[in-house]
Amino acid sequence: MKLVQIISDTNKSLAFEIIADGFKHNNTNCHYILIQEKESEFSRYLSSIGIKYTIIEHKSKVGILKAFIKIVKVLSKYKPEIVHTHLRTASILGLLAAKLTRIPIRLHTRHHSTLNFNYYPSGVKYDKLINLLSTHIISISDVVTNVLIEKERVRKNKITVIPHGIHLDQFKNVPNKRIDLLRDKYHLKTHKGPFIGVISRYIELKGIQYIIPAFKKYKAVYPDAHLILANAIGDYSDQVRYLLETELKSDDYTEVVFESDLYAFYQLFDIFIHVPVDENVEAFGQTYIEALAAGIPSIFTLSGIANQIISDNYNSIVVSFCSSNAIFEALIELSEDKDKRDSLIENGLKTVQEFSAEKYVQNHIKLYQELCHQNVKN
Repeated sequence: MKLVQIISDTNKSLAFEIIADGFKHNNTNCHYILIQEKESEFSRYLSSIGIKYTIIEHKSKVGILKAFIKIVKVLSKYKPEIVHTHLRTASILGLLAAKLTRIPIRLHTRHHSTLNFNYYPSGVKYDKLINLLSTHIISISDVVTNVLIEKERVRKNKITVIPHGIHLDQFKNVPNKRIDLLRDKYHLKTHKGPFIGVISRYIELKGIQYIIPAFKKYKAVYPDAHLILANAIGDYSDQVRYLLETELKSDDYTEVVFESDLYAFYQLFDIFIHVPVDENVEAFGQTYIEALAAGIPSIFTLSGIANQIISDNYNSIVVSFCSSNAIFEALIELSEDKDKRDSLIENGLKTVQEFSAEKYVQNHIKLYQELCHQNVKN
């Protein structure tokens, strides 16, 4: 089985790293095509584990044809049985190139849910084109599957659900030295805490605009509390920073654009918050399972995979959408009830056991084998 994975616009992804490492250990013959401007955290990771890749630059619309021709050349050279693409640019160019070069199995992983329907309607036509070019689709949650079937009219038998997986032990067993290095790096030792963590890009659908007023009220009760905002970049940045500047003092919060040691980073938090604005805007929401795996008491709204695994007062506190007051009340409850925190941590760790990295890798390899078998029969 020869496989080519095509990925665009990605600097670092734990999910992609897990899959690449799994391919290496399972002797899966995979070549990566990375559509990006330069070396990235992910390409350096591939290099470190000895997996070959090709970087194809794509800086603007002018370079689309040139990038497409290069992809065709790589596919013609490697002659894979399967092309598996991720994200829009990779999927459009990669699947078209795969079809042109007569590669029989063409699949993509759908990494978003209703994003285009709600915020970028012009993008829906590209989603439908990608669906059409794919012989099979990987959905990462029931929410995504419902969007594909109900909104985009994809046949159910064309879809396989494979939820993300993570290295569970690496989130829980983090050496104190690595945690202390991050405390120094972000100057957190000058703050007493409690530390409230958020890992969400600055985009409207993540609901950060409701967290900041909630934290302001919480700060009135816990004056030493400190807010940590990671992945602090996105097209909603101006609105988020306006709120930060008007609602809080500069010493009340820390912004982090990128941190590579995500395992240690979660351990900086006493409470974690992730509150997307409706049940469908998250396609998966990996931060849900990461926070539970890290053993951090969490406040969530139900979106993406949370609809399937999160239960109020069992493994987190669930709050209503778009409600700063509900977030504030949950913060107070978690801060004042140690037994509740301990119970949520224990049950959260039980919940995430089904999302192991090993299962994630094996589900992909199993699907590839099944698709190859079906192709031979046909």
